Amino acid sequence: MVTPEDIGKRVQDDAGRVGVLCDVIEGYRDPTVRPSGCPAQTVAFLRPEGGGREWLVPPGAVNPV
Repeated sequence: MVTPEDIGKRVQDDAGRVGVLCDVIEGYRDPTVRPSGCPAQTVAFLRPEGGGREWLVPPGAVNPV
């Protein structure tokens, strides 16, 4: 599991993707989903090391490498 102290470090998610932890946000709501359809949750924002599209995962599904 990662925490805000791990921001900027290399991490790997449970799917095997490796990237850099950009942020951990509590109470995040996906802006593309209607407010009533998306409960607030804690998410980790990861990005590929060489750049690219960020992805979100639960912090418990991410570990420092």
